[in-house]
Amino acid sequence: MLEATLLDAAKVEPTVLDAAVLDAAALDATAGAAPRSACPPARRPALSPSGFAPGHRAAPAVVPGRRSPERRRATRRSTFYEGLGRPLYPVIKSESVDPVRNPYAPGAGQRPPELAGRDRELQQFEVVLERVARGRPERSMVLTGLRGVGKTVLLNTFKSMAMQRLWGTGKIEARPDQSIRRPVSAALHMAVRELAPRHRAPERIEEFLGVLKAFAMRDPAAAKGTSHWSPGIDVPAARGRADSGDLEIDLTELFVDAASVSTDLGVGIALFIDEMQDVQAPDISALCAACHELSQSGGPLIVVGAGLPHLPSVLSASKSYSERLFRYARIDRLDREAADHALLAPAEREDVTFTQEALDALYEAADGYPYFVQAYGKVAWDVAPRSPITADDVKMAAPEAEEELAVGFFGSRYERATPAERDYMHAMASIGDEPVATAEVAETLGRKPSSLSPARDSLIKKGLIYSAERGLIAFTVPHFSKFLRAQPL
Repeated sequence: MLEATLLDAAKVEPTVLDAAVLDAAALDATAGAAPRSACPPARRPALSPSGFAPGHRAAPAVVPGRRSPERRRATRRSTFYEGLGRPLYPVIKSESVDPVRNPYAPGAGQRPPELAGRDRELQQFEVVLERVARGRPERSMVLTGLRGVGKTVLLNTFKSMAMQRLWGTGKIEARPDQSIRRPVSAALHMAVRELAPRHRAPERIEEFLGVLKAFAMRDPAAAKGTSHWSPGIDVPAARGRADSGDLEIDLTELFVDAASVSTDLGVGIALFIDEMQDVQAPDISALCAACHELSQSGGPLIVVGAGLPHLPSVLSASKSYSERLFRYARIDRLDREAADHALLAPAEREDVTFTQEALDALYEAADGYPYFVQAYGKVAWDVAPRSPITADDVKMAAPEAEEELAVGFFGSRYERATPAERDYMHAMASIGDEPVATAEVAETLGRKPSSLSPARDSLIKKGLIYSAERGLIAFTVPHFSKFLRAQPL
């Protein structure tokens, strides 16, 4: 494309170099110099009587009104490129939809170029940070929603906001087969390391690190000798603090001590937990108990979680008071205005726009889900030959976008299911897109509900479905039922 652009530029103005030379000659005449064609060759000046060796070339004599050769060459170069830029600019400008400049970013947890439609959640977290730093009681936040709505992106944004306020921060991703002792230890270690350079009492930091090491070494896997893991803390483990072996007691003591360290600096510590619904039941109970103790003491440590829609029921099943510990924020698909803004704002920064019909088609295809907005927007940009991007461009891009989603977003999850689990999901999809009753799924398959419990529980553990409420189940991925109906049985 660049070669074609340069050829087009040459056709627009084929004598740019000649014009540049003429311009330089005109400048010479204006300065009182002879025309360039009449300039005599440079003469060797006479040797100085001060002892220069024969053959030495002295600097050219400066003639009044005449510019030096270096200045004349610089004038030719600048005039040539300035003239060349004039025809090139409109040619390059017309090819404004360039795949290299594509701003859209569909990816797991990848921040979009424009975080649209989340102002309310950002403002709420600003309030949480400010109140906690001032020692005022405030609930932590829990984000819930389907996959692809931007929970992880928002969680990472919250983390950046806390870091900008000089808080200590740490983040973990929960796993259903792992205790939270080690991940929490690593996250709090990182948070305190961020605070340590500004702390005036190094011995306070070392004291906390000793408690942290004692907490980490009580991990059941380490106790059984099945792992050679070490927390990487170069201080002796403390005794008598956060080392009882009871996670609820130990985690509470650890959180209280961590909050005390941050209080010395007038800031707080924020622990971010992604996939919070995968925290094991005993661990989630201990986590709620520790947060409850902090809310009573006013310690500046908050736990911010993100998970699937059934996370509130998971928390309430562990502790009856959990609904009073957290501020729940349901993260859903974007409304029409926010979805359009997510597409238009980054495009306009690249001097590209969309027709209204294209925006209509994109919203219908993406249904407002942020991941889909980015996926369809990216392919539509790549397909469009010029700005504005039209509805025809979107129509041409849709099959490619759907194919990419089928392989990466839907297919990767579908492949994790066993044949029996796939039959269960196909039965769900055949009933409809809304949450379905487990009894209805059993009836569709001609089986007893109790015989399908293993498949259902395994799908929940794999994060493919969730229990919307008692007796009802739903897919964790938007449009997954539509994808399944298109798959051969």
